[in-house]
Amino acid sequence: MPLRHNAADPAATDRTFQVDLRGLVDLLSHHLYSSPRVYLRELMQNAVDALTARHAIEPAGGFGIRLYADGTTVRVEDDGVGLTEADVHTFLATIGRSSKRADQVAEQRADFIGQFGIGLLSCFLVADEIHVVSRSARTPDAPAVEWRGRGDGSYTVRTLPASARPRPGTTVTLTPRADADEWTRPTQVHALARHFGSLLRHPVTFHDGSGGAAVPVNPEPAPWASTYPTPGARSRALAAYGEEVFGFTPLDTIELDLPAVGLKGIACVLPEAVPAGRRHGHRVHVKGMLLSEQAEEILPEWAFFVRCVVDAESLRPTASREALYEDDTLAAVRDALAERLREWIARAAASDPELLGRFLQAHHLAVKSLAVHDDEILQMLLPWLPFETTAGHCTLDEFARTHRTVLVTSSVEEFRQVAAIASAAGLGVVNGGYTYDRQLVHRLPEIRPEVTVADLDPATLTAHLDPVDRETELAAAAYLAQARDALAVFDCDVALRTFQPASAPALLVDSREARHERTRSQLAREQEGGLWGDILGALRQEAPRAQLILNQLNPLVRTAVTIDEPELARTSAEALYGQAAMLSRRPLRPAESSLINRSFLDLLAHALRKDS
Repeated sequence: MPLRHNAADPAATDRTFQVDLRGLVDLLSHHLYSSPRVYLRELMQNAVDALTARHAIEPAGGFGIRLYADGTTVRVEDDGVGLTEADVHTFLATIGRSSKRADQVAEQRADFIGQFGIGLLSCFLVADEIHVVSRSARTPDAPAVEWRGRGDGSYTVRTLPASARPRPGTTVTLTPRADADEWTRPTQVHALARHFGSLLRHPVTFHDGSGGAAVPVNPEPAPWASTYPTPGARSRALAAYGEEVFGFTPLDTIELDLPAVGLKGIACVLPEAVPAGRRHGHRVHVKGMLLSEQAEEILPEWAFFVRCVVDAESLRPTASREALYEDDTLAAVRDALAERLREWIARAAASDPELLGRFLQAHHLAVKSLAVHDDEILQMLLPWLPFETTAGHCTLDEFARTHRTVLVTSSVEEFRQVAAIASAAGLGVVNGGYTYDRQLVHRLPEIRPEVTVADLDPATLTAHLDPVDRETELAAAAYLAQARDALAVFDCDVALRTFQPASAPALLVDSREARHERTRSQLAREQEGGLWGDILGALRQEAPRAQLILNQLNPLVRTAVTIDEPELARTSAEALYGQAAMLSRRPLRPAESSLINRSFLDLLAHALRKDS
């Protein structure tokens, strides 16, 4: 182990790390990358960077990349800048050192895709040996150099006659292992080349060794880089590309262009709704080379209604080049792309209501999530967003035309309890139980100042129910007393009113908050004297009661209130409570389920006794 005197501490001795090359090669080549298929991307990437370096010294050169796969070997040739013998020792034999970071090309570093000096190691995923022959374009008289690297960490270097490589550039040859056939068959190599390199700016060809003509890997430029005779033709071409890449026909395509970072591409609007919060992966190319198909971080979370294909110059890949490095540049790009999506929504709202309608029908939840935090989108789209109301599914704009006071429920079950009754009473109620809806409805006055919004309170609803006359109330007093006694176990009061529709025998008014408070009070009583009992007791309030409102207009109720048999009166009250609880569509407590079953059987038994 080499020793070195430490100038800062004369008593200490500096030592260098011992590196197990075999273990390091295994770590990087088998654990850094997600799949063996990336070996071809890394070889193409090195070739592209070599061409970029050569163009810096020979701008007019017509250089390219050639891929060969005949079933026994895989070969990648490029007309790039090449390497001298000294370069081979410096860069190919030192893990982590890249020629793209050398001083002589430091000013061009941003032009290269790979900068970590480890990409070549991915070849060990499919082969045990890497054979490289290279000749430098910077030193025309330099001989060709051969480098053979092996998976055990050893390598050999020798010079070759000029005839071994007549022109500058590099050839990398792999002899695949038997277990790597899946990734090295000619058809697979061609497919991988198309997958990773379809947007590369340098010409890439593929040869399968059959003697036929070479096949272009990237014959067409990116669709956003092409010219079209009309805007309509451009739009159709972009949509066709989106369908080819993602497998669906976009509802629309949004062109993305950020010159500051050299980013171009398209966002494809999904034609169908997706679950809220589900983020799709986006295809990100860096300088034409596919980096990732699952780059969620390129867009904000609320933009789950689009999938993107972008090609960027200045985004920074991670060491494995399968994801984007989170830095200030990526954050700025994410913000800028989010702004492009907002602009598209604004244009649709201003000039294409038919497109806006189809978009909102599919993606209203995504827009609601955006409108909660984005005042501009709120101003533009809140009146157009659909909500569930007592007038059916409609926009807030339509609903506010007939209801200047808008009531909003705090839960879906609360809305379902009161919808039919509120509608008959002329109240305008919006279901605020769905994600974002209650927040957005409360912001409606910002857009429509003439509209008032308030939370629905049970007292508000009962105030709109007509009382019965005094004689009817007195006649039903005995039944109501027995009903209250029967339902006391549920902390439920009973009242008699008249309301529409007459087909509804009863309405159960009971909020989630009230049920929670009663549950807390019950727990406090059960835990009396214990630690939790003291804590819950300190929070004790008068527990709010549920209310079963019987409808005097309903024939069944009019008959029930005349029952003078105590047991039958209790059973009928329990049955009316159970039916109202089921109509509320909230989860039933075990005691309520038991009551419903018992009251049904008791009524059935009473009916059978009467018949007999």
